[in-house]
Amino acid sequence: MPLSINTYETAMSNNLTKRDIVIKIFTEKGYPQKHIRDSVQMTLDAISEALLSGRDVELRNFGVFQVQVRKSRVGRNPNRPETDVIIPKRAVIKFKAGKELKAKLKSYDVEKPSQDKPQA
Repeated sequence: MPLSINTYETAMSNNLTKRDIVIKIFTEKGYPQKHIRDSVQMTLDAISEALLSGRDVELRNFGVFQVQVRKSRVGRNPNRPETDVIIPKRAVIKFKAGKELKAKLKSYDVEKPSQDKPQA
């Protein structure tokens, strides 16, 4: 079901979703949404497969995704601080921003709260 530009803008929330990406490409380029949706999904599948096979994913000028292993550690249950909880080692995904993204972040106004995020 095609959406208009206004629908795209009002559908935006705090998070960017796959659907938001599809609608943005559709409104800017006019390609069929099914083709866009399939292309976005294939891209995400390729990234996932690469990470799960131990490969880094480098998207030039955007950043690098890497799988890193966190060591096991001892944690505490705040309700029962006398009891140690062993947190096993696990794989996590790390993201390191690329040069262009870092440069764009320098102009990000950290004093101005995001329009969509509630204040703490």
